[in-house]
Amino acid sequence: MKQNTTSEQQILPIESTFKERFKGKFYGVLQWKQLDHIWDVVKSDKADSWFIYEVNLTPPSSTIKQQDIALEIDKIDHYLRKEHNEDYCGIVYADDLESPEFIKVFDPKSLGSSCSIAKTPPLPKWIISKVKPQDLTLAKEQTNKPKRWLGNLFSK
Repeated sequence: MKQNTTSEQQILPIESTFKERFKGKFYGVLQWKQLDHIWDVVKSDKADSWFIYEVNLTPPSSTIKQQDIALEIDKIDHYLRKEHNEDYCGIVYADDLESPEFIKVFDPKSLGSSCSIAKTPPLPKWIISKVKPQDLTLAKEQTNKPKRWLGNLFSK
């Protein structure tokens, strides 16, 4: 059983929940060559074990078929290289750069400010993982709601 270290330095088994894995420790994919390697790992997996979750849509209930994964990865890769026309990648993060099981892909058009730390950082555009996705847009909506006591304070 593979384990993953989170930012809190806890050991999480691969069976841990999607949201636990989402909040775990990730490494930035800085070079396009590194991204090519990650895509090769995902495409070469013959076990039909990957979910591709476009975060603004309903999470998939089943994994993507191995014969379709290369096409989907190629679409994502094409979009990234077209919209992030830089010598470096820097918009993809993986739990493991050699054998990833959870990959966050951010939209180059929606990165926000890199010079300040956001309380609610932008969500990735895609999550490619071996863990069944949970809806992240609901969690973000709840985070952005004003506190009830604060609303009551200003409504008087």
